Amino acid sequence: IEEYDSTVPEEVPGLKEALRNKDTTAATAAIKEYLLQQNKIPLNIGIIGESGSGKSTFINALRNKCDDEEGAAATDVVETTSIGLPYPYPNSPNVILWDLRGIGTTKSPAKKYLKLVEFQKFDFFIIISDTRFRENDVKLAAEIQKRKKKFYFVRSKIDNDIRAEERKRDFSEKETLTKIREDCVQKLRELGIKSPQVFLVSSFDLHLYDFSLLHKTLEGELPSNKRDTLLFVMPSINPEIINRKKKAFKRKIYLFATLSGAAAGVPVPGLSIAVDIVVLAGAVTYFVHGFGLDIPSLKRLCDRTGMSYTDLCKDIKSELAAAEITHKLLLKVLTQIAGTAALIGAEEICRFIPIIGIPLSMGLSFTTTYRLLDFILQQLAEDAHMVFNKAIQLHI
Repeated sequence: IEEYDSTVPEEVPGLKEALRNKDTTAATAAIKEYLLQQNKIPLNIGIIGESGSGKSTFINALRNKCDDEEGAAATDVVETTSIGLPYPYPNSPNVILWDLRGIGTTKSPAKKYLKLVEFQKFDFFIIISDTRFRENDVKLAAEIQKRKKKFYFVRSKIDNDIRAEERKRDFSEKETLTKIREDCVQKLRELGIKSPQVFLVSSFDLHLYDFSLLHKTLEGELPSNKRDTLLFVMPSINPEIINRKKKAFKRKIYLFATLSGAAAGVPVPGLSIAVDIVVLAGAVTYFVHGFGLDIPSLKRLCDRTGMSYTDLCKDIKSELAAAEITHKLLLKVLTQIAGTAALIGAEEICRFIPIIGIPLSMGLSFTTTYRLLDFILQQLAEDAHMVFNKAIQLHI
């Protein structure tokens, strides 16, 4: 385990101390509690906008859902009667996008509006408009700022602006985007916002324009315990996000491998192998869902792009992508990875060598799990890049 000591996550309470004291029971308990809590970290994002601003389509794009899909945010131009509707992520119900009515449609002052939407439960707000930001938007932003929470302005439907400008003989996409951004910033400054953050986004082309910058900004300004939560649910719509996911997932491999190593310390025939499969299945499922390589996510991507499911999946390398992660499938994949059978066999033999057997077995179990997960993660990341490249060809 010492070989990988530099990868021990600092944020896991008590883990380093337990490992230094060679207390595998305490280390296992710390990791299990940490992983359990990670899946429960709440993240509430308020999306504020007037009717017709593109707010609902933006929410659906973030959740990788088609507008007409069951459970999608309603995109009808008629405003809902509720001041806020929750839309949890399919694989992460602890992360909720809230479709909030624009303040201009509520006839409520900013202070009352924030009380109505239960301001305190939100981690940050995105104020969205498809034309220009209005005085009410600025008043709301000022109240949010007073309460020391973050807000971001998103100028939606940029693809419409680009298409309109393309008709001009001297059209330049870069100049058009710069002009729109500078105009938004200038108007917001005139209305009293000192350093407005404005992001230009097309919900139909998240891989274009400022969405990646928006995500990077959100990630950088969130508390450390919520960054991975946001990253996990973000659609894999560009290579940068895929690579950041891979890096975050790799940090967790140490934890899964330590759980496997601790199980090897119990001298019961077959127990370590059984526990390893459970640990590996949990980790692989987490990676597959995080990259959007699970069957429902891939099918939703096909609906958005018009690509057939067969064509999208035919170049996927890993048998664990676009599949139900069962122990049987996982065992089949593991046996195909060079050296796996020998390592598992050596681990079982070592467990029953007097005195030194258990430590040797624990080390082998840790190393085996770490290397297997690292190999699988690399393959899944390559598949995520491949899927992205195919989708990009059809301009998602």
